[in-house]
Formats: sequence, structure tokens, C-alpha cells
Amino acid sequence: MTPDDVLKTFITESRELLEVMETDLLGLERSGAPEETLNAIFRAAHTVKGSAGMFGLDHLVHFAHAVEGVLDAFRGQQLAVTPDRVSLLLRCKDHLSALLDEVAKGQLVPSPALAALTQPLALELGAQLGGPASLNPEPTAAPSGAWHVSVRFQPGVLRQGLDPIAFVRHLGTVGELLGVSVVEGPRTEDPTDCRLGFELALRGPADEAVINEAFGLVKDQCRLWILPPGSPTSAFLRMIDLLPEGPQVLDPLIAATGSVELSALQKARQASAAEDVRTVFLFEDLEAEAKAATATSSPPPQSPTNPSATSASRTANTTEAGSKEGRTLRVDADKLDHLIDLVGELIIAAAGGQVMARRASVPELEEVNSTIAELVEEVRDSALQLRMIKIGGTFARFQRVVRDVARDLGKDIVLEVSGEETELDKTVVEKLGDPLMHLVRNAMDHGIESSERRLAAGKPVRGTVGLNAFHESGNIVIEVKDDGGGLDRDRIMKKAIDRGLIEAHESLSDEQIFRLIFEPGFSTAAEVTNISGRGVGMDVVKRNVEAMRGSVHVRSQPGQGTTVSVRLPLTLAIIDGFLVGVGPTSYVVPLETVEECVELKSEGEAHYTNLRGEVLPFIRLREVFGLPANPNRRESVVVLRHGNLRAGLVVDTLLGEFQTVIKPLNAVFNRARCISGSTILGTGEVGLILDVAVLIKDSMQRAREHEDHPGTRSPVAPASVAS
Repeated sequence: MTPDDVLKTFITESRELLEVMETDLLGLERSGAPEETLNAIFRAAHTVKGSAGMFGLDHLVHFAHAVEGVLDAFRGQQLAVTPDRVSLLLRCKDHLSALLDEVAKGQLVPSPALAALTQPLALELGAQLGGPASLNPEPTAAPSGAWHVSVRFQPGVLRQGLDPIAFVRHLGTVGELLGVSVVEGPRTEDPTDCRLGFELALRGPADEAVINEAFGLVKDQCRLWILPPGSPTSAFLRMIDLLPEGPQVLDPLIAATGSVELSALQKARQASAAEDVRTVFLFEDLEAEAKAATATSSPPPQSPTNPSATSASRTANTTEAGSKEGRTLRVDADKLDHLIDLVGELIIAAAGGQVMARRASVPELEEVNSTIAELVEEVRDSALQLRMIKIGGTFARFQRVVRDVARDLGKDIVLEVSGEETELDKTVVEKLGDPLMHLVRNAMDHGIESSERRLAAGKPVRGTVGLNAFHESGNIVIEVKDDGGGLDRDRIMKKAIDRGLIEAHESLSDEQIFRLIFEPGFSTAAEVTNISGRGVGMDVVKRNVEAMRGSVHVRSQPGQGTTVSVRLPLTLAIIDGFLVGVGPTSYVVPLETVEECVELKSEGEAHYTNLRGEVLPFIRLREVFGLPANPNRRESVVVLRHGNLRAGLVVDTLLGEFQTVIKPLNAVFNRARCISGSTILGTGEVGLILDVAVLIKDSMQRAREHEDHPGTRSPVAPASVAS
């Protein structure tokens, strides 16, 4: 593993630890300050600090150390846990996350903007302990205010006509070279190989960009390290650890440049070794505390970038835990996405093979292709399962959102979560954050009443916002509920009439009226706040959800609250489909929406049929796409269900189940109704995937129009996509 790979692992692990830290800090307010929770928070902060020290990220180390001081006072009961102190630690966690984000972008020294925020937060932490916080600044290693430049030229640089000495001379033109040490590389059999390297101290107006530019022509033929003026001694130690020559060779050469004193390097290295020993003992103590805690306490997270911490963790873990760790593998998300793409192409190829086998009418070939198809289906299910993650992690982030927004609004609101174990595709989870954020904030601002109004209505002072997730008919349903005052039907109607969205004489159901809140710019808020009220947000929710082939539904009871249900497919990549035909063209219906298929009996001009005593509205797919009628053709009805709605789709032929690889439509088809995507059929032709939600809505609308105007045939606007 390269140093860059280790750094990426450190960043990933640290972000996970900070998420754990935030979750546990929020838990302190709800459940007091149990010892195991305080220990878990302290472990997270200490692990981030220890791992950051391995990379010379001293600004992270020092700030995390200041945070540890307050956490340790909590553990020793010198400080009481209060909402204000929790808020301070949450802001410190956010600052640590921001510092990590900069490291992830390659910025190992904090930007001026973030550096300016560090000291005020440190002072607040110090004030909690009765004095100014110490960030443990190390003495600057280069009191002369010089940059230190370390460069190693590649063996082939001379053969390309480049002179390493010339670059050193050029560097002397952008500043004053205070000291230069030559580093000689190992001998090779080729006398033309370059074995030169340099350690230089440079003082002057040059900045990092200018120094980098001085080596611009040779940047692909050298390795360059630049330490800014005032770098701590630990930064030099980190650089020396990355260089091949080692401390015995480099310590005196670097000291000879004047950038740092030899004694300072030796003392810092001894202190670092002592710190490693202390870290081992500290982690052993923390593990002992964790064992003594309740069985529900989580095991201390460890960073693989800290060897001593990892060693201590392995010693403390049980055999069973070690076995589980051995079965877990972190996989890059891009690799998983590439795997899903390959599986999709495999499905298309297998479908083509089945078509060719049927045409050849060779039983043995058909049997082999059938076996291949079954195996491909298993591979598909296994590959998709790799991308399935629990939604609990997404829900957990909203604890912080609810807490902060409630404080801003001056309301007492708690978040209740259920269904955290529900799984869905990670690509769906990634796109779900913004819609859920809008819905939760809207529920808190518009849904939950003030404490005075809740008391007057006989409700508890504390309002509740709920997040729930569950599977239903091959979809995932996510509900955002509140126990507030509910939607004002009359107010929504009046606003919609004023804006010209509906006519005053129109008779609409509650569901139709409530859907008006998703219109762009629609808002019934009496005043605009920094949370909501500008009429943006709910339309974004609808647009983002529909872009994922989902739908949004609203239920509300006056005085009891509102529930917004978001229905989404479990995956956006591969689905089980049901293939139907109209004339020579094939279409795909998501299989989870298909209940049954029946023969259509003549119903005259009606747009509904009798299905075992129940009225079933239907729509002809031929009319949807403007295809010519075929009166002699026998027709079938595919009974579809979407949520609580059911309708029929009339088609010519039923072609059976079909593994469907979803291909996005070109932007030119964005306005096409009734179409949610496309796929490649086994014949190589393109098949359109039908949008069941829109089809059911249109069929029910046509059935209502027929009831209002019997004897007339309501026109169907053909879909924008020609078959």
C-alpha cells in the first residue's frame, strides 16, 4: 500500500469516527451521560488525533487534543454535560471534518479561513476548563523563516538533456539559498543514471507555487517535498520517514542546511517513540473500560494507519470478532459501479444468446442457455446485494439537523426513527439526502406548532418528527411524519386559485389539493424564515424523486399532523421486468407492479372493466402511443398496482418475464410521459420501460371523465416518444 493509499484510508476512517462522535454527542442530551458513551466519544477523538500525528498533520493533532481536554473532564466528572457544551463539541466536530476535507484535497496545512476559526474554538474549549486552551504548538523548526525543499531526481533525467544543478541555480534566483546539502543515491550499473538529490533551505518572497514552478520542466522526473516556514519538527520527521535514505543519513544533511537543529530532530524522534508507547497503554486502558461497560456498548473503532493502536486492538478483540473482521473487505464504490455495468452487459448478452438458441431450435443449446440465464440472474442478485446498504446511516444524520433547526426555531422537537434496517441501493441513498432534508425541515417549520399553540390544543409541548422506512411491492417507502397542525385545505385552495393553478369551481379531492404544494414557487407561509417560506424546496423534492422513478404522496389530518410518503425503486440499475407487445413493438413493465394478467372482454367505449366484481379502470397502450387500432386483435389486461392505486393496461401480447438493464433516456426525451427509461432486448432492439405511476394516474382520470360525460370518448394525448 502506497503512502497515498494509507492517507486515503486515514481520511475515510476518520470521517467514520467523527460521524460516530456526532451520533454519540447527540445521544448525551437524550440519555444523560452514560460512561460507555463518554468513553466512545473520547476514543473517537483520540484515534483521529493519534492517526493524524502519523501523517504530520499537527494542526489536526493539536485541535483534537484540545477537544480531548473537555471530553476527559466529562469522563472525570469535573464538568457536567450541558446542551451548550454539547453544542460547542458539535461545532468542534464540524471543524475537524472541515480540516479533514482540506487534507483530502491535498492541502496538508489549513487554509487561512479555517485556521482563523481554530483559535476561537480553542479558547471556548479552554474557557470550559477554567483557562485558555493549549494547542500544544511546537517550537518552529526553522526560526530563520526559510522554506525547506527536498528533491530527488529520477535516474533518467540526464538522458533527457536536463541538468539537475541548473534547477538548483534557478531556485537561487527566486530567493536566497541559505544552505544546500547533496544527497547521493545508490550506485547503478548504468553510468548515465542520475543519483543526485538535494536538501535546501530557501528564504525570500517565494511561495509554494513559485517553488513548484521552478521545477516545472522536470516535475515528471523528480520527487519534490516542500515544507513552509515555521513547520514543526514533526513535519520534518514525517518527510524523513517517506524518504529512502532514512534518518541516519538525512538528519545531519538537513541540519546542515540550517532548516532545523540536529538536536531538535533527535529529541522529537525520542518524544515520538515515547508517545507511541503511551498510545499503546492508553488504548489498552480504553479497551479495558469498554469491556467493563455494558454489552450494548460498541467496540472502539481503530484506525489501520496507527500500527500500535491496531496492535492493541487485536490483542483485546475476541476470536469471534477477529473472525468477523477477516470476513469484511472495504471496496471502492467505483469498482462496484463498474461491476454492475458489466453485469448489465452480461444480462443483455445472455438474453441475445437465448433468442439465438430458440431460433436455432436445438434442444441442447436451449438447455445450456437456460442454465446460463439462471446463473446470470444469481450473479445479478449477488452484485446488486453488494450495493445494498441500510438506510439507518442516512436517518442518523437527521438527529443533528432536527436538534439544530429546533434550536433556531425555538421549538421543542424530537426525531423518532424506525425501519433503520431497511436496505436499498447506495445510488438511491446518495440521491435521497436532499429530498429528505427539505421534507424534515418543512415539517419542523410549517408542521410542528409553537409550544403555546400545542398546549392550547391539548398536545404535548414536545413535537415529534418521524422517519420510517419499509419495503412494499418491490419498492422502498420512506415516510416523513409530524404530529403538527396538518395542512390547511382551504388555504391551499385559495392560494392555488390566486395563482391560477386551478379554477374556483373545480371540485378536487384532498390528495389532489395536497399535491399542489409541490408546484414551483408554491407556499402558504405567512412569513419567510431562514428555514423555509420562499416556495422552493417541495418542488425540488418532487423533481428529484421522480428523476429516480419514484413518486411522492401526502396524507394530512387537521390538528393531527401530516405524512409525506416517498416511494422509490430499490435499485436504479437492473430490475425484473414483464415484457408486453403492441403491434410489432415491445415494452417493459416493472415486474413488481404486475398483479395478474386477464383477457379483456368487450366493454364498448368504457374505460373500465369488471374484475371479479370490482371496477378496474384501464388504459390502452396503443392509444397512449398513438398507434393505429387493430379491432381484430385479441387483447389482454395487465393489472398494475402502484401503492394503493390499481389499474389495467391493455396490450396485444404477453411476452413474459425479462431481466431489464435500465438505460437512461437522452435529455431530448425528458418531457416524454409514461416512459421512465429504456433497455436493450435480446433481439438487439430498444425497448421502452413504462412509467406505471403515470399510466395508472391517466387511466383513473379517463375513467372519471367517462363517468362525468357518458357516451363520449375522451381523447388521449399520445406520448412524446414514437414507438
